Amino acid sequence: MKSKFSSLIIAAALGLSGVAFSANALAEEGKLVGPITKITMAADGKSATAVLKDKTGAPVTITITDELTLDKFKDKRIVEGDEIRARFEKDGKNTSKSFKKTAGC
Repeated sequence: MKSKFSSLIIAAALGLSGVAFSANALAEEGKLVGPITKITMAADGKSATAVLKDKTGAPVTITITDELTLDKFKDKRIVEGDEIRARFEKDGKNTSKSFKKTAGC
């Protein structure tokens, strides 16, 4: 009886973890390469928004929260006009997952 109950508990835990993983997997990921037209740092310095142009010239606003990219904004290693390769979660805020300058001379 105890082994059936523990098997049931394990199966339920695995099922719930599968549901949680599926919900995260459903979040759509966006990719974009384009120039920065505007960078706005938050007053507390813990986040920023950057507006990039996509292929059609339409503006796409991306929210950046990672410290490495924020430091690059602060010390001007990434500035308006730079071409950026960005990956982001399409979660309403377009939260950045990767935000890097494109390679080049």
